[in-house]
Amino acid sequence: TSDSQSPAGVEERGGKPAPPTGVQQKPIASVDLTQSRKDPATMLKDPNNILSKRSIYYEYDQFDVKDEYRGMVEAHAKYLRENPGTKILIQGNTDERGSREYNVGLGQRRSDGVKRMLILLGARDNQIESVSLGEEKPQADGHSEQAWSKNRGSDMLYSGEF
Repeated sequence: TSDSQSPAGVEERGGKPAPPTGVQQKPIASVDLTQSRKDPATMLKDPNNILSKRSIYYEYDQFDVKDEYRGMVEAHAKYLRENPGTKILIQGNTDERGSREYNVGLGQRRSDGVKRMLILLGARDNQIESVSLGEEKPQADGHSEQAWSKNRGSDMLYSGEF
């Protein structure tokens, strides 16, 4: 006796099936294939690219990243995900007010907060170093709110920049 089974029948259909009625199809995003041929690091220096923006500023005595910097941090996390060999240094800074010890701690909380965001968005822990400069390397000189606001920040530096 033969245990062979006859093959299943195949139904022939012409063309692509129509999408169900009432369903809108979104347009497919275009992809710039020339971008992948460029050195990815050029994006970091292009002033028209969000990756050229590297500073996050804080309110007095705060270390939470404001919503206005979220898109920038997301862009840097994406860059780090797509370039796993890339390393970044985050330097937390404070203005001159407060004791030296307090400012070192606050600067560290600021840089650690940015690091945590990058990791939550997919960057790897071993790509990121966070340090505090406290009040030691101010971006602006002076003893006014205008100068202090420029000194309360976290700056992101990529390999070769630190």
